[in-house]
Amino acid sequence: MSQVVVITGGGTGIGRAAALRFAAEGYTVVVSGRRLEKLEETRDAATGTVVPVAGDVGEASGAGRIIEASARLGDIVCVVNNAGVGWDYGARVPGSMAALRETSADNWRDVMRINLDSVYFMCHAALQHLSAGGSIVNVASVGGLKGMTDAHTYATTKAGMINLTRSLAKTYGPEGIRANVVAPGFTDTDMVRPVLDSDHNPFANDATRFQVTPLGRPGTPEEMADAIYFMGVQATYCNGAVLVVDGGAMA
Repeated sequence: MSQVVVITGGGTGIGRAAALRFAAEGYTVVVSGRRLEKLEETRDAATGTVVPVAGDVGEASGAGRIIEASARLGDIVCVVNNAGVGWDYGARVPGSMAALRETSADNWRDVMRINLDSVYFMCHAALQHLSAGGSIVNVASVGGLKGMTDAHTYATTKAGMINLTRSLAKTYGPEGIRANVVAPGFTDTDMVRPVLDSDHNPFANDATRFQVTPLGRPGTPEEMADAIYFMGVQATYCNGAVLVVDGGAMA
């Protein structure tokens, strides 16, 4: 039986890099997302087996269909919950990355559904199939570990993801199922492109870039993928852990 890894948000950025990493290591990788063409681009870039399954993981039916399709391919050994929205979404949906006063109830529910409800639906479906040796990796953010001046809904979803993961670790660890978090810092993806392409790019000069992180640069999707791979299948004694990958910003 194939060993199957399921990655949500696998069409771009960190999710795509993680899919390519797992596929190169010999896993059968199921990538999900709402845009089939992006998932197919991930498949075409892979060295190894990547299976695109389009769907909305913010709905129980979408998450269930993705997990069932994955289970038909082999044994699910790792589920990576990476799907979510960030600053690029704020450019398309005004108010979604705002402070609370400027966040409407619809904005709040929308980001909660995409960023946090999706984790519930995917974990709920996956736990029917995961067995001893399996793992869950939830991709949060350093924004879930500290207060933020804007993006209050986003920060809340990421903090919720972290504590849900710790709870999963306590409950399902005795069954041999691990649950961990990777918390990226500022990473050079399409999600933060509006910031990097703006006059407010903090990495544009030495006066500000070392204030963002001691390494003075954004992380890369591949660096985040390395952390996800480590937590997913190598770090067999990590359970309920939060691996911060931010170049030292939280130090």
